[in-house]
Amino acid sequence: MYLFLLFLADGPSIQQVLVELTNQRTVPNVFVNGTHIGGCDATYQAYHDGSLQKLLGDSKDAETYDYDLIIIGGGSGGLACSKEAAGFGKKVLVLDYVVPTPLGTSWGLGGTCVNVGCIPKKLMHQAALLGQALQDSRKYGWQYEEQVKHNWETMVEAIQNYIGSLNWGYRVSLREKSVTYLNSYGEFVEPHKIKVEQLEEGMPGRLKVTAKSTGGEPEIFEEEYNTVLLAIGRDACTRNIGLETIGVKINEKNGKVPVNDEEQTNVPYVYAIGDILEGKLELTPVAIQAGKLLARRLYGGSSTKCDYINVPTTVFTPLEYGSCGLSEEKAIEGYGKQNLEVYHSLFWPLEWTVAGRDNNTCYGKIICNKHDNNRVIGFHVLGPNAGEVTQGFAAAIKCGLTKELLDETIGIHPTCAEVR
Repeated sequence: MYLFLLFLADGPSIQQVLVELTNQRTVPNVFVNGTHIGGCDATYQAYHDGSLQKLLGDSKDAETYDYDLIIIGGGSGGLACSKEAAGFGKKVLVLDYVVPTPLGTSWGLGGTCVNVGCIPKKLMHQAALLGQALQDSRKYGWQYEEQVKHNWETMVEAIQNYIGSLNWGYRVSLREKSVTYLNSYGEFVEPHKIKVEQLEEGMPGRLKVTAKSTGGEPEIFEEEYNTVLLAIGRDACTRNIGLETIGVKINEKNGKVPVNDEEQTNVPYVYAIGDILEGKLELTPVAIQAGKLLARRLYGGSSTKCDYINVPTTVFTPLEYGSCGLSEEKAIEGYGKQNLEVYHSLFWPLEWTVAGRDNNTCYGKIICNKHDNNRVIGFHVLGPNAGEVTQGFAAAIKCGLTKELLDETIGIHPTCAEVR
């Protein structure tokens, strides 16, 4: 059945509801048995990947599934995707389980960012900045007799309490969106079938580490410590969830998952987002954006893909570093050194002058494509509040910022964002 809303008395109001429901203004707007497909291209794709036949019920091996979407991993990307999909009326299950360390350490819903990444990192960064501000304050006339001390336990307790409130908030949010959440381990056992189990928590124990030198004669030694810091990076937790059972390819070296530009793996019904992606930025906002856009493409008829190039990010070291777009090395690799113009700038924050801090540590750089009206393709800054500064430049770069436009922009004085 098809309807021409143009000829219906209440057609405009129906069309507005459809826009709000599907985020699609174009026609045709195809639904099959209550499921939104999208326009011509989306319907054509659904026909070729077999999903259209299953919706029509004429597939020989058509099955009834318990869920429309199952997400393994309750991190930022998984949560964003689950809630977006639920908004399209889909039945969604989120599985999230953190395997405890040998000492029994685990955490709640929200993934790396909330529990052991962005949130505690930024709050501890703020604690360090406050300590530096206390040192600077005497130059600004603040007087205090006693030596200021820091209590690590007080800070940790406050941060952990805040993280706990976020964990609970995520659970409430999923419930409000009618998303089923299980604190359980998910593993593929066959195509379209996942085994869900609750694992026993790890028990505190001892870890034996054997080290061997790589140069000269091998020297093997063994020592015992209370704590071992293994700072060699991290692997994606993809090896024990049954991906090999259904044929999903992964990078055997680090567990990362290669995908196409729509986050689809080599197995058509399996998608991947977030930090496990091969060759993509491991950033929370990227995972969130990719998760939302994936759900909109799957269930909302959208064709918008995630932009992995013009992504602003900041390293929250004592002196912050922010960037957006390409590094100078990547720009040379992609455009050729002869086609680039690189501009450098040193600056001294006003707040540092009275405090007597170094005047040669803050730095800005932009990389421009000479053959595209000097369009800015990379921005880098080292200085206070680099994260706040970079966000605005990121929006400008997305809009096609050029060196000329940047030079014509009147800055706010005196701020670090004046850098150009």
